[in-house]
Amino acid sequence: MHTCTFNRNRLLIYLPVVGAIIVIYYLLPANLLDNTRPSGLPQGLGMANTKLLTVNVTVQKPQNTGTLDVFYRETLPPEKDGENPHPRLEVLLLHGHAFSSKTWESLGTLNLLAQQGYRAVAVDLPGFGNTPHIEIGKVDKDRADFLLVFLNAVGLQTPVLVSPSMSGHFSIPFLMLHNQRLKGFVPIAPVGTNDYSAEQYRKIQTPTLIVFGELDTNLGMQSLKNFRHLPHRTAFKIPAAHHACYLDEPHKFHNALLDFLTRFQ
Repeated sequence: MHTCTFNRNRLLIYLPVVGAIIVIYYLLPANLLDNTRPSGLPQGLGMANTKLLTVNVTVQKPQNTGTLDVFYRETLPPEKDGENPHPRLEVLLLHGHAFSSKTWESLGTLNLLAQQGYRAVAVDLPGFGNTPHIEIGKVDKDRADFLLVFLNAVGLQTPVLVSPSMSGHFSIPFLMLHNQRLKGFVPIAPVGTNDYSAEQYRKIQTPTLIVFGELDTNLGMQSLKNFRHLPHRTAFKIPAAHHACYLDEPHKFHNALLDFLTRFQ
């Protein structure tokens, strides 16, 4: 009798413990997955078997003044039957002053674009991330030519160019001088839009998605005002977002970007 009572008491003590272990077993992996998945991926979109390449490419500086080792990250569509399919589109991602190509990896943008069948390249501009600081020229043409040389070096033919903030020093001159090399343009409140006239913008035929945060009353509003002269443009305002609106609302930014990219398929 005493033995049965003792065993029953032990069973009553262990049952809650076993139940707690079962709950932890089933819930903990899901929580870990949520914490390790790159932020900004659309709901319901999991991780694909994409490969992240981090490499340096040596490019000839504008005006033949030497060479420059440029660091970039790249993702390609997942392999099928052991082979990489031909990318449906190329996307080149620049970055702002406080960021680097690592930003697009951490945000999940590189992986997301590869999952959608695109080749995505995120570059560290000179003096940022893993690319050393070196003078490439102080005029707009030099910075535009640098991007052109980089495109040629990594084999980008006609990418869609994504350009936030500081990178406007490179992307806006490139848009003016080499827009035939762009499939599309996604400026995110870039600098330098005041440097060109309404007439110069009207000559650009590149399809453009203007992205800005609702709370960015400086560069966001300034770039929107100047880009309104582009003949093939649409604008996407991210509510309650600041200057780096893609960081405030990565899901909304990614959805808008993917929607824009589908126009070229």
